[in-house]
Amino acid sequence: MNEQDQNLTTESLQKTEETTESQTTTGPEESAFPELPNDAVILLPTRNAVLFPGVVAPLMVGRPQTVAGAQAAAQAGKPVGVLLQSDPSADAPGPDQLNRVGTIAEIMRYVTSPDGAHHLVVRGMNRFKVLEILDGYPFLAARIEEIGGSEVFSTELAARVHQLRERAREALSLLPNAPDELGGALEQIESPSMLADFIANVMDISPPEKQGILETFDVSDRIDKVLRELVQQIEVLRLSKQIGEQTQESLSGRQREHILREQLRQIQKELGEGEDGEAEIAELRESIDKAEMSEEAETQAKKELRRLERMPEASAEHGMIRTYLDWLIELPWSKLSKETIDIAEARRILDEDHYGLPKVKQRILEYLAVRKLNPDGNSPILCFVGPPGVGKTSLGQSIARAMGRQFGRISLGGVHDEAEIRGHRRTYVGALPGNIVQALRKAETRNPVFMLDEMDKLSASFHGDPSAALLEVLDPAQNSTFRDNYLGVPFDLSKVMFIGTANVLDQIPAPLRDRMEVIEIPGYTEDEKVEIAKRYLVKRQLEASGLSPEQCEITEEALRTIIDGYTREAGVRNLEREIGAVCRHVAMQIAEGGQSRMRIDVDDLHGILGARKVDNEVAMRTSVPGVATGLAWTPTGGDILFIECTKVPGKGRLILTGQLGDVMKESAQAALSLLKVRAGHLGIEQSVFDTSDIHLHVPAGAIPKDGPSAGVAMFIALTSLFTGRTVRSDIAMTGEISLRGLVLPIGGVKNKVLAAVRAGIKTVMLPERNRRDFEDIPEAAREAVKFVWMSTVDDALAAALSPPEVPADSPNDLSDDQRRLASG
Repeated sequence: MNEQDQNLTTESLQKTEETTESQTTTGPEESAFPELPNDAVILLPTRNAVLFPGVVAPLMVGRPQTVAGAQAAAQAGKPVGVLLQSDPSADAPGPDQLNRVGTIAEIMRYVTSPDGAHHLVVRGMNRFKVLEILDGYPFLAARIEEIGGSEVFSTELAARVHQLRERAREALSLLPNAPDELGGALEQIESPSMLADFIANVMDISPPEKQGILETFDVSDRIDKVLRELVQQIEVLRLSKQIGEQTQESLSGRQREHILREQLRQIQKELGEGEDGEAEIAELRESIDKAEMSEEAETQAKKELRRLERMPEASAEHGMIRTYLDWLIELPWSKLSKETIDIAEARRILDEDHYGLPKVKQRILEYLAVRKLNPDGNSPILCFVGPPGVGKTSLGQSIARAMGRQFGRISLGGVHDEAEIRGHRRTYVGALPGNIVQALRKAETRNPVFMLDEMDKLSASFHGDPSAALLEVLDPAQNSTFRDNYLGVPFDLSKVMFIGTANVLDQIPAPLRDRMEVIEIPGYTEDEKVEIAKRYLVKRQLEASGLSPEQCEITEEALRTIIDGYTREAGVRNLEREIGAVCRHVAMQIAEGGQSRMRIDVDDLHGILGARKVDNEVAMRTSVPGVATGLAWTPTGGDILFIECTKVPGKGRLILTGQLGDVMKESAQAALSLLKVRAGHLGIEQSVFDTSDIHLHVPAGAIPKDGPSAGVAMFIALTSLFTGRTVRSDIAMTGEISLRGLVLPIGGVKNKVLAAVRAGIKTVMLPERNRRDFEDIPEAAREAVKFVWMSTVDDALAAALSPPEVPADSPNDLSDDQRRLASG
């Protein structure tokens, strides 16, 4: 509905008649044209007006053809047919440009205004349908068929009328300035047909839509169509009203805020407090000049300062801009720590802070030597890779101390949002720079040593890939123009020395790994752990417990027992925890007054730490046929791995348990196939494979295991099972096998050998092609075990299996191969 249609009520039309009574009513002069048939009517085509039965409405006519028809009908006192043009642009519409359904209307008044315009007031009476357009008249005329509406009242029709009336009332309540007369007329109409026509007439819909309602002759269908249009109009009116109210509230709130700010400004001016803002702006401008920013950063800072100067302090953006300027000012754009590199002093610091690690220290000293000779060169990014607790982070601290630089640590473990590296954009509430910029601000220098810890623990998510953001940070050719999203200006990171750490090298993305020089740090031997404990760990735990060296002494034998019986690790973290437990026990005894000095020996450990947590079970586990000791690599260092197998009556199936991965399952199948091929040489009957199921199990079933390096151990365990010969208890092996019996190289040799030393293994069997890794094994570990280099599985059989039991009275029953294995 609209206000223009609201003016079409009966009362408003009566007022129109009263104002036009004094005007002259004119009629057309007599013209010679045939008399209209009884079933014909003069047509008054309209461009955009649709007249409904029962509705009184004004019409203005101006086209000569339409004026002639209106005058002829008024003079003869005949009704007219009001018909909507199908083509509104036609000035002289023909039969093809008119709709076929219209409304017969009675001319209630014909008025010609002083300006020559012709006005009609008509009242719709009934619908009609055009049958034939008549020729020979100076106006449009047509033979028609009146369409009367038959209303058969029913419960369904009454429900439709009730719903239509309720919707119409709702629409009137949403209309602004709706006249009361419109609601009264709505309540007085009883006829369902007239009610639908009345509401359709005042609805704000297009002429074609109104014509569609006019052409709907069935009353129920017509009410349904009007209801659909009315519901849509109600939604539009409701939304329009809501938007209007919100707009009014917003405008009222802004006007009120503006008035309050003006009042506050005047109050501050009277109190003399307005000068604080000016002083703050002047202080910021001076700080920007002293910060020695880059040209681009200084331009951006002054631009934001001008915005801040024009912005009210109560504005939310005022605080955001002030925080941004504080970040720009406090960054060390030109502050450099004085770098003093003394190679001898650096060697002393490294030896003082860390025991062992000769190759790692040598590489660090080489790095420092190159920095000393070429300070402006692009040095590589170092990455320390090794098990937990071997001193990766503390090495970075020692490097910073040796160079005289500030040290900063950035933990990357669990970082899954790229914004934690590059920062958030300032459009977000609570935005901050990334961890790199935050660490620089804390370091207060442009050339610190930054330790990027746990680089293998990065993870990508829908927030982005942090490892991709680190590519620019760790590229010496690009990080001179590193752009943080929060700052929006480049910052030079080329003077920062980045050092990465990781436990597992393979979990670092390849593009990121390619930008770093990897330095592997193996685990420690028992002797190295003892020295580390004596030099660092005991002293640190004594201080933490409030003890002096005179009050507590831990013997070397006790330290070795703690290492061997209470810890099994590549690093020394658990060792330090156990030493801390011993020191706390001594502190409690001394605090109670029972002792003034204690000496902890091996016999005292059971009462302090409890029973041994780690047992040497190698001999016990390999005392029966079908069990072999392998060597495995884990992210926390190397470890020993037992391969157990047995056979039960069956149909030759291979059963694998122990959470084995696909690669390890394939190794077990390859080992069994190789054993079947060599069964004849080993004195094994082929029929036993067809009548037995073989079950191969790797204990510690809760831990997933995978990799090809257990192939040799699986083959030896299966051979031991079928030949009845046990595997030597002091030997451990690693290597991949092929179906031809070749032993292929594997990785992680250093960590595996150290694990064997910790487990008390005396002989380690390695692939011949891994001999190149022998120099990487620490010297103490090389001296502690004997190495057997394998080219084929025959070498493994000769070294690992115990000799077969030979009866004294029948030495000739053995085959040549068995005698060779026994002697080997």
